[in-house]
Amino acid sequence: MTAEAPAGDQLADRVAGINWYHSIELAPGVLTPGWFDTRAIAPRLPMPADLSGRRCLDVGTFDGFWAFEMERRGAAEVVALDIPDPDLWDWPANTDPDAREEISSRRPGEGFALAHAALGSAVNRLERSVYDLDAGKLGTFDYVYLGSLLLHLRDPVRALERVHDVCRGELLLVETIDLPLTLMMPGRPAATLDLRGRPWWWTANTAGVVRMLEAARFAPLGRPRRIYMPAGRGQEVPPLSIRRLLHPQGPKLALLALKGDPHVAVRARPLA
Repeated sequence: MTAEAPAGDQLADRVAGINWYHSIELAPGVLTPGWFDTRAIAPRLPMPADLSGRRCLDVGTFDGFWAFEMERRGAAEVVALDIPDPDLWDWPANTDPDAREEISSRRPGEGFALAHAALGSAVNRLERSVYDLDAGKLGTFDYVYLGSLLLHLRDPVRALERVHDVCRGELLLVETIDLPLTLMMPGRPAATLDLRGRPWWWTANTAGVVRMLEAARFAPLGRPRRIYMPAGRGQEVPPLSIRRLLHPQGPKLALLALKGDPHVAVRARPLA
């Protein structure tokens, strides 16, 4: 059942009190200040313009942008999955307690609930880990969207195997990539390992993302598409300067400021 939606100044005030990851237009003139401007890349993704009649799944929904987008494109049913309890996230054992508390403050759920009400959505949100996907409990889906999640998982291939169990049609995987590794080793699967006291694990190059899909018994469809996720109003991008460009993170900051965070979009179908 959809809660009564706030309107006008009340809606704007509610939006201002939430830490947003997605940029979602909730009403004319009311845009959530997301960490990324998800609206900007929606037209660039190889997602069907018409999802009429399809049962769809959004894995790692957070504020729900992609779940609501699939609903907007006519999906017959959309299920959105996420874990609101930070204690259930894949934390490295060396995570500093203060860092864990700060990161945990960005937990999903509150933004989704407000957006769901404001949009009058019928999306069904479930609190469940990707590792717990089970066709016997959830059934199967014609279309699955999995976005920017593998980076945060201890076992990304296992997660893809669980997605395989519930996907009867097509998967669209959108995942952050290591751009230098992609450019230097375009045909060789490779990844960097973070584990700097935060739930960031493997960042693969494009070939690595494709290989993980293949290991989970998915067959890629067409060529992977590189996209750049632009920063939203909730992410402060410092102005470029010589000093910042000379910093070890300078090239990454410049890329974020000029184009966005590098991702790859891969369409795939499950193999029997």
